[in-house]
Amino acid sequence: MRVAVGDTPYAQKYGANPRCYDFFQYFCTTCGHIPPIATHIKQIMENQKNYKRTTVTAALPYANGGVHIGHLAGVYVPADIYVRYLRLKKQDVKFICGSDEHGVPITIRAKKEGITPQQVVDRYHSLIKKSFEDFGISFDIYSRTTSDTHTEVASAFFKKLYDEGKLVEKTSMQYYDEEAHQFLADRYITGECPHCHNPKAYGDQCEKCGSDLDPTELINPVSAITGSKPVLRETKNWYLPLNEYQDWLKKWILEGHKEWRPNVYGQCKSWLDLDLQPRAMTRDLDWGIPVPVEGAEGKVLYVWFDAPIGYISNTKELLPDEWQKWWKDPETRLVHFIGKDNIVFHCIIFPSILHAMGDYILPDNVPANEFLNLENDKISTSRNWAVWLHEYLVDLPGKQDVLRYVLTANAPETKDNNFTWKDFQERNNSELVGIYGNFVNRALQLTKKYFNCVVPACGELTDIDRQTIDEFHDVKANVERLLDNFKFRDALKEAMNLARIGNKYIADCEPWKVAKTDMKRVETILNISLQLVANLSIAFEPFLPFSSARLRKMLNIDSFDWNRLGSTDLLPAGHQLAEPELLFEKIEDDVIQYQLDKLEATKKANAEAAYKAKEIKPVIAFEDFEKLDMRVGLIKACEKVKKADKLLKFTIDDGSGKDRTIVSGIAKYYNPEDLVGKRVCFVANLAPRKLKGIESQGMILSAEDFDGSLSVITTTADVKPGSQVC
Repeated sequence: MRVAVGDTPYAQKYGANPRCYDFFQYFCTTCGHIPPIATHIKQIMENQKNYKRTTVTAALPYANGGVHIGHLAGVYVPADIYVRYLRLKKQDVKFICGSDEHGVPITIRAKKEGITPQQVVDRYHSLIKKSFEDFGISFDIYSRTTSDTHTEVASAFFKKLYDEGKLVEKTSMQYYDEEAHQFLADRYITGECPHCHNPKAYGDQCEKCGSDLDPTELINPVSAITGSKPVLRETKNWYLPLNEYQDWLKKWILEGHKEWRPNVYGQCKSWLDLDLQPRAMTRDLDWGIPVPVEGAEGKVLYVWFDAPIGYISNTKELLPDEWQKWWKDPETRLVHFIGKDNIVFHCIIFPSILHAMGDYILPDNVPANEFLNLENDKISTSRNWAVWLHEYLVDLPGKQDVLRYVLTANAPETKDNNFTWKDFQERNNSELVGIYGNFVNRALQLTKKYFNCVVPACGELTDIDRQTIDEFHDVKANVERLLDNFKFRDALKEAMNLARIGNKYIADCEPWKVAKTDMKRVETILNISLQLVANLSIAFEPFLPFSSARLRKMLNIDSFDWNRLGSTDLLPAGHQLAEPELLFEKIEDDVIQYQLDKLEATKKANAEAAYKAKEIKPVIAFEDFEKLDMRVGLIKACEKVKKADKLLKFTIDDGSGKDRTIVSGIAKYYNPEDLVGKRVCFVANLAPRKLKGIESQGMILSAEDFDGSLSVITTTADVKPGSQVC
């Protein structure tokens, strides 16, 4: 037995999610008995707050590079889906983001390029902002932490905490570069990781094993500025005493937010199970917001104190007269979208700061994703191992929704996931084109063929019609339940299921056959099909905004109300549709190969950059060297050795008047015909040896490159064959 959604007084009172509480409703309305599980559900529902508005923040991208697919999958696509969904429900929501423009990596890049830090952040802020706009990320504001408003707000935060004695002044020993005459921030120090022994670990983190580090833990630390060995010197900074907030944090998170994602809750618990230590809120640095207290010359606000406050300052910039209600009103819900590497900052440090300020709301949820890998390798900005958004938009114009779809379908919600270009192609061709696009095109093209793009009337329903309608009747409840719980991947599957239902319906009904005998029946089939198409334009709106807009254009409808999702009368009979066109197009192999080639070039460039010459062999006596007789030879002929993939057979004029045969293992790197006529260096006095039955009378000299490839050593001038190499 199934009780109709929303019919019970309980459902009306508590706003029960339609299908979620069918079990509970059944017991309550049929037998008056409330089982234990229903009591639990009732408690959950009663504990839920009815907020008037929602502040949604997305992690501030760091302005020393572009945005890549890892950022999109982890933060910006799910955040945008959620915000679009809330707007469709006509909820009051603000979507806040901006560039994080302070911190050491920016100063390192500036020094490397010989420009100012401001020039660095100006460049990347513009790049990131435009990329987001072109990709359809619908921020209400995208500002930056170098704005005057942000400087004012962040300084006020620090000053208030300082004046109220909520910051602790401490001296500590920190690394100092005696050549550069400055203290070194964590990222200015590199050395060997004590855990995995990566020789290029930073003072705050090892990017190879992911360990959080203190600079003093590094083995053989080196200054990233001068390359010299730093020394420890005493310096003064101001600390947030996280230890004083530990009990409060335990109660707030571990008792009050058990609904958070397991990865978020678990990481918070692991931190809180340890003894939290005071955390420095200032740094010895010349790039950032100056510490606004006397005696703090040469110090700036710690970037992780500064950056989250950017959410507040950006809101103030957007709404100067009413920003406080978005951050101080208890009827405002705060949701942070972040990656898993930012959990501790958004769940422990920033909430502690807000709590210390006294009148700010705290995050209600922090739906952090895990990491996305690229072609089975960790995405790395330092290695340029990434798919950059601004490059994607150029390489695949008009394909924003394809990337949004793939990143959502493959979202790393519960564990690290992997992006491959072959999967990207497969999902586009088989799912977007083969399922969604195929159904839409069949429904619209058949309507054009039989009814001149006019919506036909729905006649008498058959069992298959009723079954199909019943299958998509609950789509709204299912999608909402999943989106409300930040299960974007499953919500997307639910939306795509509509298209699967539609394809099956048309395939089972075969209107092209029925048209031969019963056009009234065809009218009903296509009416239901078109209602499904209209539902698709609503269901996919949060996920695929560009294609949804194109679909509405084909349906000749400006907009649909989200609340109508699941309805069977979205398109009235007689409504004129526009000319149909393909909603998606296949992506060919050459497009994918181009992207794979780009990654291969990146891999090669990384190997080249990391190349270190092999150690020189032990010293030999000059007399031993003199025993070698190296000559120049003219290649007269060259051919592959049969049944030997690596070997080439050379016929060489060595100046003696008699041709010399040499066999060399360089077939992988040269076509034989390309070598004929070249003058090469060879060792003339090696003892002959047989290779594949051919006597080789010497050795052609080659240089082995960083990637293992071989390049024969030639002369720059046409010297005579037989000339000695000395």
